[in-house]
Amino acid sequence: MIATDVTATFMAPFKLNLFVALMLAMPVIIYFLWSFVRPALYEKERHLAIPLLAGSISLFYLGIAFAYFITLPAILHFFISVSPESVAPMTDINSYLGFCLKLFLVFGLTFEIPIVTLVLILIGVVSTQSLAEERRFIVVGCFFVAMFVTPPDALSMVMLAIPMWLLFEIGLFLGKMLEKRHAFKP
Repeated sequence: MIATDVTATFMAPFKLNLFVALMLAMPVIIYFLWSFVRPALYEKERHLAIPLLAGSISLFYLGIAFAYFITLPAILHFFISVSPESVAPMTDINSYLGFCLKLFLVFGLTFEIPIVTLVLILIGVVSTQSLAEERRFIVVGCFFVAMFVTPPDALSMVMLAIPMWLLFEIGLFLGKMLEKRHAFKP
């Protein structure tokens, strides 16, 4: 790691600590948001909201863990392996930290797809049948979104698009189970 800015060695730890503090405080922030929204909900909506909130927090952290343990090492290995031998990779601490934090945030938000799918089904915006029929467009959409939010290489795009698609399928499966179990009609 190198520092190309005078304040880089001072500001990078603050940036990292702010991100970690925000991630650790996320359950408390969501609790306060829940406390604000809760009085406006009906009992049936409250009953559904708690599992959705717990699932949302868990999936966000799971997305960050997936990015840290699986995606980041693969992407770094790929980028280092394709650089010419005459070029020594010396990453600036600010750009490396920014790259990692962006990757963690993108994967954390991406892992919310099952929750978003369930909420859309529950409020009646879409049905499980229509989602299943439009599956091919959703898969293309996953690759399209991944193309814009990842670095410009095919590996990172695929490493985001495939989990997005699988998470959509999980959300669709859970939506179908919910419809069958509760005979839910939006």
